[in-house]
Amino acid sequence: MSKINELIEALCPEGVPFKKLGEIGSFYGGLTGKSKDDFKDGNAVFITYMNVFSNIELKINVTDRVRVGENEKQNIVQYGDILFTGSSETPNECGMSSVLTTHTDEKLYLNSFCFGYRFHDPEMFLPGFTKHLFRSDDLRYQITRTASGVTRFNVSKRKMKDVRVPVPPLEVQREIVRVLDNFTLLSALLSAELSARRKQYEYYRNELLTFGDYIPSCQLRDIVNFRNGKGHEKDISANGKYIVVNSKFISTNGDVKKYTNKQICPLYVDDILMVMSDLPNGRALAKCYLVDEDDKYSLNQRIGAFHVKTDTVRTRFLLHVLNRNRQLLAYDNGVDQTNLKKDEILNITIPIPNIEIQDRLVYALDHFEAICSDLDIGLPAEIETRQKQYEYYRDILLTFAETGNSILTDRQTDRQTDRQTDRQTDRQTDRQTDRQTDRQTDRQTDRQTG
Repeated sequence: MSKINELIEALCPEGVPFKKLGEIGSFYGGLTGKSKDDFKDGNAVFITYMNVFSNIELKINVTDRVRVGENEKQNIVQYGDILFTGSSETPNECGMSSVLTTHTDEKLYLNSFCFGYRFHDPEMFLPGFTKHLFRSDDLRYQITRTASGVTRFNVSKRKMKDVRVPVPPLEVQREIVRVLDNFTLLSALLSAELSARRKQYEYYRNELLTFGDYIPSCQLRDIVNFRNGKGHEKDISANGKYIVVNSKFISTNGDVKKYTNKQICPLYVDDILMVMSDLPNGRALAKCYLVDEDDKYSLNQRIGAFHVKTDTVRTRFLLHVLNRNRQLLAYDNGVDQTNLKKDEILNITIPIPNIEIQDRLVYALDHFEAICSDLDIGLPAEIETRQKQYEYYRDILLTFAETGNSILTDRQTDRQTDRQTDRQTDRQTDRQTDRQTDRQTDRQTDRQTG
């Protein structure tokens, strides 16, 4: 950290220049004129929405392909380009960025739900620097302000031209990249370990839920009552009484919420909810959620609800069978938004082992899921801690005083103060917890000694 301060003091003591994106580069769109068949046997690398959304630096060693003719006029992603997601269900997730940080001879084509940005002078920024910069607190704040919508929010490229970015000297950029990359490397190693654990869970889950012909089965329609949700676009209220169950709510296991005062489509305990509509390669399609309380939720139109109508099937067993069910994921076209139809869902085959076997499977699968998903234990908690640490130092290091104004703006100062206060609070909480733990240990030791 001290080296970065020394570089700033030596190279830009009067502050760092800021530029509008519209002044130093230009935007371009993704693929156009493509049909579903163009993605079946492609000849070029296809950059998906989720590739951009999930990674600060673009993954190019992927299996996603698209067919592009030799004479087609399509935009090709180049080294140093910044790619953005165009829309999301919440403004805070609009305009998520990813940067091409590696040189490649392959032609890379961007999906139509995203757009790209290219600097006029490729030497102005290090790609390794912009991958951190455009995910920083200040840039995310500016980008989300360009989004508008009701049920789905879209970024305005016209407004994006007014987003202002700092342009520190390359030596400063290089040192910041070195520091921040050390944080992300550790997080990447932990995430790889967690991914391996989750793949292990998926493997055993599929094995446990695969039965031979000797186990009876039936169509889903024979064991559940089904109903669709309804739209809440005009009834969203920050202080609403009911939680609107949409795809974002389910994909985050209930963490991201919208509220309404009108319970247009009520839900009841043990209703199984399923995402029926999602973007290509999305994480939410066919993902399920179990209702835990009556008179608490209202169902969005993109979600289906199932209630078991027979005593031969346990609700939690059916929840595991339906969650990201492979029969349903086969309908994901990988091109544009996938919409599962009611009959497609109700026609899938459900195995029905006896109740004792269902209970044993639920016990095993619940424990597997807890290990992978519980953010209070194990690897997920460690990853969350390291991510917060990275974000804290990223936002500190990427906050610059502007040329001609050697002090930070009020907003920048407030944010730094907030982050420092949060960090001090966390440290105090940790110290109090440590002291309480030490005291308990001492008392236990004293009792045992006595």
